[in-house]
Amino acid sequence: MATAIALEALYRLRGLRVMGQWLAAGTGLVFVTFVGIALRLNLTTISFLYLMIVFAVALFCGFWQASLASFVAVVCLDYFFTPPVFHFTVTDPQNWVALFVFQGVAVAISRLSAKELRSASEATIHRVGMEQLFEVSRTSLLLDLHQAPGPQLVILIQRIFGAEAVALFDLNLGRQDRAGEWNEGEENLAKDTYLHETATVDQHTNTWRRILVARPGPVGCLVVRGKLSPLVVDALASLAAIVIDRYQSFDKEERAENAFKGEQLRAAVMDALAHEFKTPLTAVQTASSGLLELGGLSVSQRDLVTLIDDEAVRLNKLCTRLLMTAKLESGQVGLQTDEVNVLELVSEVVSNHYKGATKNRMDIVTEDPDLNVRVDRALLAMILEQYIDNADKYSTPDTAIEVAIRKSRTEVLISVHNCGSVIRIEDRERIFDRFYRSADMKESVPGTGIGLSVVRNAAEAHHGHVWVISDEREGTTFFLSLPIGARRQH
Repeated sequence: MATAIALEALYRLRGLRVMGQWLAAGTGLVFVTFVGIALRLNLTTISFLYLMIVFAVALFCGFWQASLASFVAVVCLDYFFTPPVFHFTVTDPQNWVALFVFQGVAVAISRLSAKELRSASEATIHRVGMEQLFEVSRTSLLLDLHQAPGPQLVILIQRIFGAEAVALFDLNLGRQDRAGEWNEGEENLAKDTYLHETATVDQHTNTWRRILVARPGPVGCLVVRGKLSPLVVDALASLAAIVIDRYQSFDKEERAENAFKGEQLRAAVMDALAHEFKTPLTAVQTASSGLLELGGLSVSQRDLVTLIDDEAVRLNKLCTRLLMTAKLESGQVGLQTDEVNVLELVSEVVSNHYKGATKNRMDIVTEDPDLNVRVDRALLAMILEQYIDNADKYSTPDTAIEVAIRKSRTEVLISVHNCGSVIRIEDRERIFDRFYRSADMKESVPGTGIGLSVVRNAAEAHHGHVWVISDEREGTTFFLSLPIGARRQH
């Protein structure tokens, strides 16, 4: 109802404007004719005045009004001022010349005036469009990125540009949002447009379709129905793509931050538990070791006490690794570096921690038995023990475990190889994250996901690197590279 009233008022205003233009032109011709007769102006002067009237009508009214005014001016010129006066004598060549001149002026001036008016109208449209685009871009910065951007954007575009209907398809969220009135069968217009990649415009319905492109590629589609310029529609599509990209970046940052905070909380809890477990575990281990030393136990009792002692040792190692991880990550570990013979340290780790069948599977290979590296001996021993433990747990029974020591010009390379389960490509980086365990192994092999994270932190404390390669035919090999003589500065 309001729209109909507005249109009716607009038509009335346009009608009044046209009537006013005709009235002004007629008044001007009558006035010039009256002045010419009263002052008895000569033909040249009155012709010039009539020409000015035609010029003014062409400039302010238009071609058709100027054409009629030129015809009336020629008639008045012939009737009132060309001898014999008060008679129509169209046969006089002067009348034809005047008519052609007036008509030429009407055409030329009306064309120029129409061109200027069109340019001014286009400039006004562009200015208004730029102001609206600025408003959209400014308001889009205030959108709530905790919520999906689609519903907010379609309402914003429709409100600011007065569009009949707006639809947005967000590929990342897999959702389509709409505002305004859509016809039956257009429920999935934005999604279908994206799937067919058709950036078009329907001139009949003024429906604009644009594919939204951000840094990684297409991110969705925008459909707007309304009287807009192509530049404005393209700019709106760019703004919508930027908003969707901002939302994706914000979502990733928020998830990363939440994951980081969760990891911090979990690490803090585990570190606190490790501190609390240390004292009772030490007491249990001391008691079990004391019982074994005292003797006098039956075979069953001795087996049970031995089991308690072994598990207490294992839990004590786990607590030590937890505490070491926390210190390494916070940079609180001061490296006690010294020249360490790598072959001797590997042999010592194997002799002290492995017995029986596991020890017999070990094969230590080195090109330089006298190779030394400046490291923290305890940390390097912990790295070697973790690598060999992993090789023992995940290897095929009765297959060899090879520890190789090599030297290049700038670094020492230690590798531990075994044949057994294969580590997937997507897990080869993540297994060095704390608490992460491969989905293939977490159910079949016991573990905590702590050991390899300690290995990486200890290697980085020495400015070294760790990585793994794994293949069904070649097996799995964990690597540790240490720069010769490098150490962390404190």
